[in-house]
Amino acid sequence: MTSNPVTVTVAYHVVPGHEADFHSWGWAMLGASAQQPGFLGGGVLVDGEAEWHVVYRFASEGTARAWEDSVPRKQWDIRAEGFARQTGRRSVRGAKVWFDSQTDRPAAPVPPSKWKLWFVNMSAVFPPVLLFNLIVLPYLGGLNPFIRTLLLCLCVTAIVTWILMPRLQRFFRKWLYPPLQALRGRHKRRTA
Repeated sequence: MTSNPVTVTVAYHVVPGHEADFHSWGWAMLGASAQQPGFLGGGVLVDGEAEWHVVYRFASEGTARAWEDSVPRKQWDIRAEGFARQTGRRSVRGAKVWFDSQTDRPAAPVPPSKWKLWFVNMSAVFPPVLLFNLIVLPYLGGLNPFIRTLLLCLCVTAIVTWILMPRLQRFFRKWLYPPLQALRGRHKRRTA
């Protein structure tokens, strides 16, 4: 390996509904690039709504350019035409330049306002508390109030934590976070 590896990031706009196609295509294309001399690794930055990225690293600029100019690479681009469009390409040499140039990355999303959080929490807590009070509590009338309250808290907390909140957070994601903010920092990073 040379002392000046090249990292290439290619950005794509993915047609909605074809995220799985792009994901499969990106990893298959990286598998093909792994067969090329000088390949050091790569990955697909996955986000179902934002610009997607395929990142790969080669030992030198020459080996990266050889892969990009190759017939197999052009064939991979043709395969993606039905579900993705390339929107940009960035190439940097060496690790220090890569990390130094990341100062222009977007800031973390701003947390949603308190009243929006209150609304989502109330939407998750109210239905199970109401059902518990209407259906279960009449059968627990003879129990100690401490035990009844403990059972209420245990049941409602479990339902809210594992069933309702994940669904409500997905449902209200675009409302809680403006579209661009909802997309930042939610990439699943994998390396080849």
